[in-house]
Amino acid sequence: MSSKAKILLIYTGGTIGMSKDFETGALKAFNFGKLIQKIPEIKQLDCEIESISFEHPIDSSNMNPQMWTKIAAIIEENYASYDGFVVLHGSDTMSYSASALSFMLENLAKPVVFTGSQLPIGDLRTDAKENLITAIQIASLLENGKPVITEVCLYFEYKLYRGNRTSKVNAEHFRAFTAPNYPELVESGVHLKLNKHLFLPVNKDAKLIVHKNLDNHVAIIKMFPGMSEIVLASILATSGLRGIVLETYGSGNAPTEDWFLNLIEKAIKSGMHIVNVTQCSGGSVNMGQYETSTALKSLGVISGKDITTEAAITKLMYLLGHNIPQNEFKDIFETALRGEIS
Repeated sequence: MSSKAKILLIYTGGTIGMSKDFETGALKAFNFGKLIQKIPEIKQLDCEIESISFEHPIDSSNMNPQMWTKIAAIIEENYASYDGFVVLHGSDTMSYSASALSFMLENLAKPVVFTGSQLPIGDLRTDAKENLITAIQIASLLENGKPVITEVCLYFEYKLYRGNRTSKVNAEHFRAFTAPNYPELVESGVHLKLNKHLFLPVNKDAKLIVHKNLDNHVAIIKMFPGMSEIVLASILATSGLRGIVLETYGSGNAPTEDWFLNLIEKAIKSGMHIVNVTQCSGGSVNMGQYETSTALKSLGVISGKDITTEAAITKLMYLLGHNIPQNEFKDIFETALRGEIS
């Protein structure tokens, strides 16, 4: 038997899998079976690589829960045959997908590394080669025959992050992602610097459970000065709506006007789950720290603590898909399930 790690590349779409037709300038997906022709350096990696592609690769703007289920199913079907998985994905919604997959893959004992690029793989100045090569290298790390990384991650521009801690912060720079409230797991330089004390622990005896039931009857509402009662009321009255991620100010602050608090109270009493996250790029919700968040706490609004909006909305979909009793939902959401909150 080969001692080399076996890695499965899963191409969903996105810039990284595109090559440019230099006559027309158009971008088109290339055959991943011919990956080594595009990146011959991959042959130097000490691992076996195979690839699978969506039959119809998509722009990540078209990503949705059905596609997340498709990715999860590919991992589930091939889980026993590979030591790690690298998901090639458009960067725009990559943090949402990495967050969703982290919740869907319970008891994960192998790496699932999302990566992509800002420029096509055939571009002269592309970042695709480094991102892909290092993502594969990290996914293939073994120690005593077992994977070193055992969680869903995101690799971009020399840093490996916990997937459900990330946000895309720049549309033009190669350093497109950050994890505002959690350090990088691995930093790529002359050597790979592994911050093992930050890794999620793995339950070696637990079997992988793949959760495919997500409920997308959710919405994100970003607070802003001047939000009107009629707009908020109409959103909260949306038929079938079951959960809201409320992006508030600072450490979880919101208006104290009666109409606002009355609408929130009415929604919660009707069975809706409302999660309070900060619209700041970093930091944590701390309801009760200021008077402007004390009322939300007393109404039963869920504290998102230092969770990202991307992780909050996907966690909401995941938990709603489990039909958790109303009186247990808040405690479960406020508990870290996959390292998404501190």
